Amino acid sequence: MNPDPIRVLIVDDHAPFRAGLRALLTSVPEMEVAGEAENGEDAIRAAAALQPDVILIDIQMPGMNGIEATRLIYGSSPHIGVIVLTMFEDDDSVFAAMRAGARGYLLKGADQAEILRAIHSVASGEALFGPGIARRLINFFAQLNSKPPHPFPELTEREREVLDLLARGMSNAEIAGTLVISQKTVRNHVSNIFNKLQVADRSQAIIRARDAGLG
Repeated sequence: MNPDPIRVLIVDDHAPFRAGLRALLTSVPEMEVAGEAENGEDAIRAAAALQPDVILIDIQMPGMNGIEATRLIYGSSPHIGVIVLTMFEDDDSVFAAMRAGARGYLLKGADQAEILRAIHSVASGEALFGPGIARRLINFFAQLNSKPPHPFPELTEREREVLDLLARGMSNAEIAGTLVISQKTVRNHVSNIFNKLQVADRSQAIIRARDAGLG
């Protein structure tokens, strides 16, 4: 007994592009075109009425765009796997689609095998992003991870502020005035900084701070 075909809703405002996708999907025995829509509003209505397994949707369309349509479809029918198929490869579009609930993101230049593979993956509950998009995601998170951590994590946020002002050459009285705290509190913070950084005096603390980019 053959398994049920993967039912796909095609959403794009360009009729020739929809026709090309329809021809591709109808050439594969395990898939069928559940319906078509040419804008976001029609996509939402078709998704609710047809309950497809997967939706292929463009971003830029007349009226409601594909990102907003994806967000509303995901909110009402999270079991439907949405794949964004678009010309836009900028980070804002990619992350907006992910936040909206898209489980796939392909560029319109993707080859047919890649599109079919994405449909299979998303229909089985996985997420799939084209190679170019995947590289963008990897680079984005690599840049996040490469950002240096706060210097001197052993210090509290207030102690780091005091150390930064120390590195600028401020006296205790000037630091107290800048942070609107008492000089006694400043002295306590400075003492804690010396202990935590294991320095003997103010000049050593300033050298450590400036080496770390403070001041």
